[in-house]
Amino acid sequence: MRYILASKSPRRREILGNIGLEFSVVTADTDESCSLTDPIALCEELALRKGLAVRELLQSKDELDPEDVIISADTVVECGGHILGKPADRQDAKTMLELLSGKRHRVLSGIALSVGGETYVSHSESFVCFEELSDADIERYLDSGEPYDKAGAYGIQGLASIYVKGIEGCYFGIVGLPINELDRLHRRALGRSLLG
Repeated sequence: MRYILASKSPRRREILGNIGLEFSVVTADTDESCSLTDPIALCEELALRKGLAVRELLQSKDELDPEDVIISADTVVECGGHILGKPADRQDAKTMLELLSGKRHRVLSGIALSVGGETYVSHSESFVCFEELSDADIERYLDSGEPYDKAGAYGIQGLASIYVKGIEGCYFGIVGLPINELDRLHRRALGRSLLG
């Protein structure tokens, strides 16, 4: 049995590595366009798609053992009824940060675990409260390059941490991989913790 992380995210790799889990990373092109308007359904659907795309890729190469465990995730931010994924460009990132400025918003991370032809899906829900951001704050953060590969155009674990007044929920879910929820799925699927 091997663990396969279906994600390019260095943050997700770091979270799994922090618990001592040995895993490989395999990614596949995934259609992330989706007409779902419910953020919970959306993050779960996109996490599921990523895992299934990797499963299909490995099966097509005859490189998937029935005991292999595929882990996939997707994160979205919701604020004032707007669902925020990764920004398309600088202007998109700026618009997102202006929307989040001074507000409490919801961060949802969908997670999927696939093993032996069965797939288990769940999510974590957390809340982040941002300080008011000045135009200069936003421009400086945009110039850092950090917001462009992150849902909601910010990373709580990086430079944007100075704008965070508080959080409720799972820090790791906000970063992008709710490890506690992943362990729950693992127990459901395999009858034991990720730690053994």
